[in-house]
Amino acid sequence: MNKLERQSQPLTGQKRLPEATAAGQLQRMPIVTAVDVGGAPPVAALTPGEVHTILMSLMLTMFLAALDQTIVATALPTIGKQFQDVSNLSWVITAYLLAATAVAPVFGTLSDIYGRRAMIVTALSLFIAGSVLCALAPSMPVLIIGRGLQGLGGGGIMPIVQTVISDVVTPRERGHYQAYFSGVWMAAGIGGPVLGGIFAEHLHWSMIFWINVPLGLASLALLLPKMSKIPAFHRRRKIDWLGGVLLMGSAVVLMLVLTWGGNRYPWVSPAITAMIGASIALALAFVWQAGKAEEPFLPLSLLGGRVVPYAMAAGGCAMGAMLGLTVHLPLYYQVVYHLSASEAGLALIPLAAISTGGSAIAGRTMARAKHYKRVAIIGTACAAVVAFVLAFTVLPLWALLVLLSVLAFGLGTTFPVSVVSLQNSVARWQVGTITGAMNFFRALMASFTVAAFTAILLMALGADISLAGEHRGPVNSIAPADMIAAFRFVFGAAAALLACAAFCMIVMEEKPLAGPGKQLEIAE
Repeated sequence: MNKLERQSQPLTGQKRLPEATAAGQLQRMPIVTAVDVGGAPPVAALTPGEVHTILMSLMLTMFLAALDQTIVATALPTIGKQFQDVSNLSWVITAYLLAATAVAPVFGTLSDIYGRRAMIVTALSLFIAGSVLCALAPSMPVLIIGRGLQGLGGGGIMPIVQTVISDVVTPRERGHYQAYFSGVWMAAGIGGPVLGGIFAEHLHWSMIFWINVPLGLASLALLLPKMSKIPAFHRRRKIDWLGGVLLMGSAVVLMLVLTWGGNRYPWVSPAITAMIGASIALALAFVWQAGKAEEPFLPLSLLGGRVVPYAMAAGGCAMGAMLGLTVHLPLYYQVVYHLSASEAGLALIPLAAISTGGSAIAGRTMARAKHYKRVAIIGTACAAVVAFVLAFTVLPLWALLVLLSVLAFGLGTTFPVSVVSLQNSVARWQVGTITGAMNFFRALMASFTVAAFTAILLMALGADISLAGEHRGPVNSIAPADMIAAFRFVFGAAAALLACAAFCMIVMEEKPLAGPGKQLEIAE
């Protein structure tokens, strides 16, 4: 049986390396998984220095994609003024989100078929090409096309980076490194709007896209020389292109529904109703195709079991609660506490920054504790309690920020535990596929939560609140008491999501994690 055939064999239980082989490989490769799915050793062992170089390049790569989701927003007024086109300005954001969400499962699956190197080069190349097209765009339509091209690359970067981490770092230590990547998101969330404002005001708005070119090339220069030494877990197989197209089509239509519903079209309008029907029909067609295809694009059996569905649901609920609050809290700050727009933005820092601390604690716990999911259960439960308290109390601003910090800390514990548990539960040649599916589900859940929180405010206030959380009329036209009453439902919805995340963590199976210092294990 050759190596490719061995890799294609599904794992049916825990396997152990021969004692001498395991000991020798652990000495040479203390934090790198030493076996592939077939039990064959990797081409060459990675030294700790090489692992750190790879992880640094992956952090830079993810920073690119994360920064691009935050740096553009502050430059939108300047872009609209130059092109004299405000009506289509929202598509600068929407085009990226649609493309990035749709291709996340595609890149994840293709990385399991053609390998991580080919897919990371493809994703970064698309991202850099889209950035250049955006920077040189002579008109709004060209800029929107460039943003869509950027989204194709950015949507591929996320799952591939997380998959490569799983290739070079053992499951037990992986949570520790996931915390560093949460820090990357924090840095992009805080620095993006600041850089976007500086570029648009003092230089030129095109700089927000030009900056991606040297960063992207630097990332490739750091990563590619080491990629050949990363253990290869991919397996060539037929591609169910029809299934992939049906999945992407359903996602795009659903994202348009969440973007336009209650904003461009009423939720009960014929256009939204037809789009919902089309999304459901495409989703059902995808399920039908996955059931009859010899090699389905996303095997439905992969989404079952006692780990994957609960890990995906927990991470999606936590991400949805965090993004929903982040988008809408500025309005609450401005109306209830009379903060300016810039002050309201600064008041979001505890929610974005403190979650990184929760991720770091959870990651360190996973590296040491046998029952690693307990920290996420406690964290999400505490976050749910805090959100419930906020729904029924009105606090001074400092006290509100303290409680939001506690909420963010607890919420942050979910992310490393859910990602590592999910990757640890599937065969190595399916890690890319399941990671892409996870990113896809999180993006849909985040969009759904933002739309749901907006709908809650619309119903509670009877005011014109856009999907971006910006009040179209004068902010001071909303009475603080009305805003407090409306946000009781928002905080209550966040509490429900976080309670759901805690429940999913409780019922999720806690499989042993392989790592240095113990016998290597292969997840089923």
